[in-house]
Amino acid sequence: QVQLVESGGGLVQPGGSLRLSCTTSELTLRYYSVGWFRQAPGKEREAVSCISSIDGTTHYADSVKGRFTISKNIPKNTVYLQMNSLKPEDTAVYYCAAVYLPHCLVNQYDYWGQGTQVTVSS
Repeated sequence: QVQLVESGGGLVQPGGSLRLSCTTSELTLRYYSVGWFRQAPGKEREAVSCISSIDGTTHYADSVKGRFTISKNIPKNTVYLQMNSLKPEDTAVYYCAAVYLPHCLVNQYDYWGQGTQVTVSS
């Protein structure tokens, strides 16, 4: 079973930064659209950001626009989520996912990671 691996989560104070990484040894991510999702306790999973494979177009949820940046490093086969100006409401488990489609704004992703915890608290 294909597995994506997230890393980079942790505890950070409000206003701080974290960079999440998503990689896999089983897929060549340059050919996949990749998304970041998050789920906070008691809440539904929500889409945070995604990057399309065909042209690198990026999309962001309104709640993170201007603070988060998604990027893809093809030689390292890794997708990053740079998170700045973090707020307590960003606290959640963050998941990356991949789909073999040219555009990332789709309803279903085929491959998922196990998630990494991000906690924003003073």
